[in-house]
Amino acid sequence: MLHDIKYHSTNLRAEKVTFREALLKGLAPDGGLYMPDRIPQISREELQTFRNLEYHQIAYEVIRKFISPEIRDADLLRIVRDAYDFKVPLENVYERKYMIRLDHGPTASFKDFAARMMGRLMQYFLHEENRNLLILTATSGDTGSAIANAFYELDNIQVVVLFPELEVTARQRKQMTTLHKNIQVISLKGKFDDCQSLVKKAFSDPELSYLQLSSANSINIGRLLPQSIYYIYAYSKLNDGNPDDKVIFSVPSGNFGDLMGGLIAMRTGLPVRRFVVTTNENDEVPVYWQTGKYHTIDPSINCISSAMNVGHPSNMARIVALYEGEMDENGVIIKEPDIEKMREDMFAVSVNDQETKETIRKAFEKFNLLLEPHGAVGWAGLMKDFDVNHSDANPDQLSASLETAHPAKFPEEIRAILGIDPELPESLRYLDEREEKYDSLENNYLLFKNYLKDHY
Repeated sequence: MLHDIKYHSTNLRAEKVTFREALLKGLAPDGGLYMPDRIPQISREELQTFRNLEYHQIAYEVIRKFISPEIRDADLLRIVRDAYDFKVPLENVYERKYMIRLDHGPTASFKDFAARMMGRLMQYFLHEENRNLLILTATSGDTGSAIANAFYELDNIQVVVLFPELEVTARQRKQMTTLHKNIQVISLKGKFDDCQSLVKKAFSDPELSYLQLSSANSINIGRLLPQSIYYIYAYSKLNDGNPDDKVIFSVPSGNFGDLMGGLIAMRTGLPVRRFVVTTNENDEVPVYWQTGKYHTIDPSINCISSAMNVGHPSNMARIVALYEGEMDENGVIIKEPDIEKMREDMFAVSVNDQETKETIRKAFEKFNLLLEPHGAVGWAGLMKDFDVNHSDANPDQLSASLETAHPAKFPEEIRAILGIDPELPESLRYLDEREEKYDSLENNYLLFKNYLKDHY
């Protein structure tokens, strides 16, 4: 029998809420991020039954443990079936080393997994309450397009997306700016961290409370729970039936929502040997692992893996909380976590742009493995883990790296490195024919606040 799970703030100064409330609020009133009071368990026996299930069926079984009885089983099954109507290829590279292709959704990004589920859950609860919502979200690339697509034409939700004008590709931008209707896009003259800062300030501004604001960034717990599913799916399909078979996941990391989803999956009982936490040159987390001192990077460094250009990942507060520590929204550690346990569970490494490009070239030449910059950062991190932790390179060690976006979203880089044009997936084929429409703002909170007041 399933029991209610309450959600508390990482800042520990807000009342506990239901999943519905956490989903629709986005950010806790005290500025913290919502976390489940407890993480339900998946037994080894149940995990083995997942081997014969489709992706949406596994999603139903796992998410149900977190949000039942807040949603009827039949409605949840309908939602997951609708959200996950695309393939999730598990590409064998060599031996028991795999690439999890999370780029087959409607916007060719792993963000589709969370955005489509979250949008449908939000609409379900809003219809029940007969009210509307204004979603504010910051994007460093793929989040904006996934959110815009997932929430497009929903009748009770409006969306405002902010992106840094110089740090997204043309195709990423067009996926956001060609939808219109209930989707408004703003190009900010700044960095991703500036976009995220404006969104957070708006949430805590009492003068904007009338707007019924919520978030679709990975600060929203509704983004994280769906992101735990593909780890469970991959393991259930790739393990050899041995209950002692543990997997290594390599996770390209920017705002660390993807990693947090993996950690949640591990806490449910998924047999994970280690996460390889791979960043680009924004290496505040690998430095923290090495030194025990956390320092944000401001401004963040502009790398070709643009979605990972984050100088202070919001989800570090959740990761610190998961390991019995406390971090505020500014990155200040109030209570030290169990960093030795963190190091045991996670190997953190940074990959620079030159290494990223070289990984794209070598992976294609050696394995015919086509990667884009983010997936290349993840694959390079896994190779670095093998160099440092030699036992991980064992042919029998199950390992999987995440490819988080389709290579066709980065044609300039692929063309420059490999001399080829990646084949366009269906979702990207007609972007150039559509009309773009978006506004531009200086990096100024008062301007952004007045923009929201004038438009909503």
